[in-house]
Amino acid sequence: MTKEERKRQIAKRVAAVGGGIAAVTVIAAAIFWFRGGSSMPVARRNYGEYDIGNPTRQVERPELDVQLLTVNEYSRPGTPADQIRSVVVHYTANPGSTAQNNRDYFENLKDTQETKVSSNFIVGLEGEIIQCVPTAEVAYASNSRNHDSVSIECCHPDETGKFEDATYQSLVELVAFLCGKFDLGMDDIIRHYDVTGKECPKYFVDYEDEWEAFKHDVAKYIQENGK
Repeated sequence: MTKEERKRQIAKRVAAVGGGIAAVTVIAAAIFWFRGGSSMPVARRNYGEYDIGNPTRQVERPELDVQLLTVNEYSRPGTPADQIRSVVVHYTANPGSTAQNNRDYFENLKDTQETKVSSNFIVGLEGEIIQCVPTAEVAYASNSRNHDSVSIECCHPDETGKFEDATYQSLVELVAFLCGKFDLGMDDIIRHYDVTGKECPKYFVDYEDEWEAFKHDVAKYIQENGK
């Protein structure tokens, strides 16, 4: 072998070793990232100056009218919930009905036995909040996510599904409180639509920008009122 041929052979070996090291470095970085490391950035939606990240700061609990349903298999099964991973926003789909109307409907299901449905909370037309099912228990609202989410039904005045200002503000405060209680971020706030594809809550499905604005308002409320 000539001197030049030997140089070329050594150069090839060095290149091969270098390529192997680079490949191992990439693989190691990927493993580190998937195991929760931070060597690769994780995309996150931008909520403007109110980028609160995780964990979420605590805010005071809004005023609640606690009217827990009787334990029964149709609206309050008494099943313990798993670790809460989401807050799911719904609308009642019966325009003009009040929070009390909807709570009483859930309660009467123990007698009528016509279906299985309920919600942890109902926000009324005037901003009142009724709690029907403890957050530590399953409510029949969000299908496959019943076991690890808290559900909120919202009353609305007409077929558009748009909430009254008082309803909207109470919803912001309630969701902010729940995010702090369960250490949830803004992307853990979801719609019934995001679980099943159902057009619920209608206004926030029809107007995606309004849904993003709502989450921005929740983040802003936490930023300004969190401890």
